[in-house]
Amino acid sequence: METDLNRTICLRTSSGGVPQVGMSHWWGAPDLPPEVPYPYVRIKDELPDGGVDEYDEPLTFLFQLRLEDIAHIETGLPKEGILHVFAPLDYYLGELDSPLDYHDDPVVLYTPATDGLEPYEITWEGTDESIFRPAERIIIGQGEDIILFGNPIHDEIADAHSNQTCLLMLEENEEWGLRFLDCGTYYIFLEKDFAKTLAEAVKAHPGRTINLKASGDLFFY
Repeated sequence: METDLNRTICLRTSSGGVPQVGMSHWWGAPDLPPEVPYPYVRIKDELPDGGVDEYDEPLTFLFQLRLEDIAHIETGLPKEGILHVFAPLDYYLGELDSPLDYHDDPVVLYTPATDGLEPYEITWEGTDESIFRPAERIIIGQGEDIILFGNPIHDEIADAHSNQTCLLMLEENEEWGLRFLDCGTYYIFLEKDFAKTLAEAVKAHPGRTINLKASGDLFFY
């Protein structure tokens, strides 16, 4: 997979301070326009009587990145707006009854606006407790466990996704309780020509949040 190493971005997070609405942060609640629904996966469970139980399972919100913060790096993304990233990671965070795993597609949203946004609210059923983890600040240019636009470090993953762009490589994290089976790395990929597709969508639908086609994969030992 060919990737311009000049656009590789290292991230780390810090639990100090609460990020303001519209700013970059890991975990916490996504700041979305009011009309944009939270990404879910439709689950269909077969019942003993032959029926089907259908329900929506929310994806894990990973992070939002204010693109102004990385405007000095040529990633192919716009220089303004916010990138929101969701993935099926609850199981790997210790929610062992989660019906989702890495086979379910992540969701990557681009929102042109950075104002007029609202932190999304979802609570655990029957409680007023938020499902979202406490937000952590994103520090750009440091760290080695969260990489944007890097080359996949595992040959099997690189070969399987040679026609795509690697958006995210995420390593395990003991502080978060994030563990990929025995040991592993989670990946999110975009289309190879995502920049062109996104530019066309932004032009055709000015001001609207755009869903970038994404897929996920997991390398584990």
